[in-house]
Amino acid sequence: MSFTRHEPARPRLHRSELAVPASRPELFAKAVTGDADYVFLDLEDAVAPAEKEGARAQAIRGLREHDWRAHGKTISLRINGLDTPYMYRDVVDVIEAAGDRLDTVLIPKVGTTSDVYMVDALLTQIEDARGFTRRIGLEVLIETALGMANVGSIAQSSRRLEAMHFGVADYSASVRARTTSIGGLNPDYPGDQWHFAISRMVVACRAYGLRPIDGPFGDFKDPDGYADACRRGRALGVEGKWAIHPSQIAAANQWFTPDAPEVGRARRILSAMAEAAAAGRGAVQLDGKMIDAASARQAQTIVALADAIEARSTSQTPRPQMAAAAG
Repeated sequence: MSFTRHEPARPRLHRSELAVPASRPELFAKAVTGDADYVFLDLEDAVAPAEKEGARAQAIRGLREHDWRAHGKTISLRINGLDTPYMYRDVVDVIEAAGDRLDTVLIPKVGTTSDVYMVDALLTQIEDARGFTRRIGLEVLIETALGMANVGSIAQSSRRLEAMHFGVADYSASVRARTTSIGGLNPDYPGDQWHFAISRMVVACRAYGLRPIDGPFGDFKDPDGYADACRRGRALGVEGKWAIHPSQIAAANQWFTPDAPEVGRARRILSAMAEAAAAGRGAVQLDGKMIDAASARQAQTIVALADAIEARSTSQTPRPQMAAAAG
C-alpha cells in the first residue's frame, strides 16, 4: 500500500437518497418518517424559476420545523448551479437561517475545483459569522464532461467534501450520448453505457476517501430496471443510489445492504485474522481459501455497514454513524 493515504470523509449511512422538491412542503413529513437514509431538499431542477424564492423559504421552514436527525436522516440541500443567478442566495439565505439544521450542501454540475471552493468559502464565512459549531459538509454532482474530465482534482478540492454523485441525465446531454431514459440502458449499446463514467467517479472517490453515489433512474414505474441499476452500481463499488420517488427507496436499501451470509462470512474473516495475528501469522485459510490483510479490510467495510444499518433499525436517537472502516 502506498505511504500516501487519504482518510475517509465523515462516514454516513447512504444506501438510499430521496429527492424532495423544496417547493412541495406537503412532502416533507413523509420524507422525515420514510425509510430513506438520506434526503435532499431540491432548489434546482425540481423547482421552476418563478418558484425559486418561495422554495428557499419553504426549505428553511422544513429544516427548522422537522427534526430530520432524530428520525435517523442525513438532511441535505441541493442548491442551484453556479452559472445561475440563484445560487448565492440559496446559500446565504438558507444557511444563515437554518444551517445549524443542515448536514450537507449538494452542488450541481461541478466542473472544476474552483466551483467547490466558491461554495466552501461562502459556508465558512456564514458559519463563522453565525457561530455554528457543526461544520456543514459538501457533496458534488458530476454531470458534465468537464466535471468527469476533472473528477480526480475535484475529489481533492475541499476538506468539507464527503461524496460524489453521478448525474446521468445532464451527463448524457453533455457528452451527447443517445439514451432512451434517465439512467436506463440503450439497446443499441452492448452493455451498460454508463459503466465507464461511474467507474471513473468511483475510483476518484475511493482514492480520496469519498462516498460514490449513483444518481437518478427516471422511470419509477420500472422497478426491475431500477433494481438492475442498483446491482450494476453495487458491483462497481457504488455505495447508494437516488430515489426520485418513494417507491424506489426499498429497492435501494435492499441492494446496498449486505445480506446475512455476506456479513457472517465477513465476521468470520475478522475473527480468523485476529487468531492468526495472535499466533504470529499474516495469512490463514478459511473455507479452503487463503485470506490476508486485504481480506480483513474488505470484511471490515462490510461489518461497519451492517452495524450502521442495525443501529438505524433499532434506534433513531442519536442518529447512527458508520464506524470508519480500515483500508
